[in-house]
Order: sequence, then structure tokens, then C-alpha cells
Amino acid sequence: MSESAFAPLPALPPPPTALLNGAALFLDFDGTLAPLAETPDAVDVDDDLLLLLARLRDQLGGRLAIVSGRSIATLRELGFGDFLLSGTHGLEFARPGAAVDAPPRLPAIDAVEAAFNAFVEGKPGLLVERKSISVGLHFRGAPIWDEEAGQLAKALADAHGLALQRGKMLYELRPGGADKGSALLALMQTAPMAGGVPVFIGDDVTDEEGFAAAAELGGAGILVGAPRPTLAAFCLEQVAAVRHYLAEGVAG
Repeated sequence: MSESAFAPLPALPPPPTALLNGAALFLDFDGTLAPLAETPDAVDVDDDLLLLLARLRDQLGGRLAIVSGRSIATLRELGFGDFLLSGTHGLEFARPGAAVDAPPRLPAIDAVEAAFNAFVEGKPGLLVERKSISVGLHFRGAPIWDEEAGQLAKALADAHGLALQRGKMLYELRPGGADKGSALLALMQTAPMAGGVPVFIGDDVTDEEGFAAAAELGGAGILVGAPRPTLAAFCLEQVAAVRHYLAEGVAG
């Protein structure tokens, strides 16, 4: 999504608790429900968060989904198996206890993974994250390699006909044809999300399509973090504020 599509940069207000009344709630994971960590494996999900989300899901009549760049396999390993899930930026879907609906892993992804692994060799701080149907190159631990990593990712995306997804200190290559906005639109057409007003909470530029899709259906996006150009209508300053907001929704 181009920068020109973003709204100007006013100070966004915090979301009213009433926004959750009748909502179909879509939640990003990293940077939204849990703080960003140095490596993907370093993120932890505590029981209090899972209990809070379960209570909110039940209060909303089941209308709560986790929509993440993580694979569904990883989301389930983290403890989200009892929730409606969309993973890998809208390419994967799963209901609790059901098989994952996802395209097969492409040979091109394996080729990109091999190229990423060759690139990170001898460069401390770089990390290749293998996902079920995509692969990511993290440079949070070595931001000096941002430009070269980006050039490599773009060249590989062009060579293999893959989508290049830029995240926070990350380049990810995956099949195209989906994003968090398309995930929201698809889930809003089926139970239990249908009938609610979509509210999407996320922190990254990869969540902007989710904000746009929510607004398209008469709902709203909530940006987590420092102000930046965004299509969200509201803002929460950090992960702790997200949890507080969701807890207020349960209490209210």
C-alpha cells in the first residue's frame, strides 16, 4: 500500500471501550498482544493473556480472531489453538481443532530459504525464520545489513515471482494474493465473525490492509505504537495499553 493512501498524521485518539460492543475483533500478535523480541522464538504468551482473550471471545459470541504474519502452526504452539486463526498474512486459515487451510509450500520458497541462509553466514545478528509456506530474513540484531538484505529479498522475489513483505526489521517472501485485509474480508463472510462490526488492532505496516478493510465495512483500525502515517482511526501507545483496553472491554 502506497504512502499516498495514508491519512495525514494527526494525533489519533484512544479507542472508546464502546467500540468493542458488537465488534468482530481482529488481533495482530507480535507488537500488539506481545512485545517485539530480538528473535521470533523469544516471544512468550502468558496464561493471563489467553484467559483474557477467551473471556472476550465468549463475550463477543465467538467473534475474535488472531490475524498474524506467523504461521498457524506457530500460533498454535504459542497457545492460540482455541481461537479462530489466520496466519502468514492471510494465506492460512484454521478453526479451533480443525486442519489448516493453506496453499502448499512452493519449491521457490525453499530456494529463497537457501539463499537467505547463504547470505546470513558469517553475519552475526541476522536470522532466517522458516515458516510453513514462507520464509523471513530478520535484521533486528544487525540493522547495518538492512539495505543489502532488502536488495537480496527484492531480487529473489522478482526472480521467483513471490510477494515481498516488509515488516519491522524483517523481509519476508511468500506467495502473493493475500494480506491481512483479505483475511478480514474473508472471515467477515462466515460465522462467527459475520454480523459484527470489524475492529482490527495492529502495530505494523503489514496491518494497514487490515485497517483499510475494517473501515471499508464500517468498522475501524487501532494502531499500536508511536504515531505514524496510518489508516487507523484510533491509537494505543503500547502492548500494555492493548491488554488494558481489552480488559476494560471484558469488564464493561
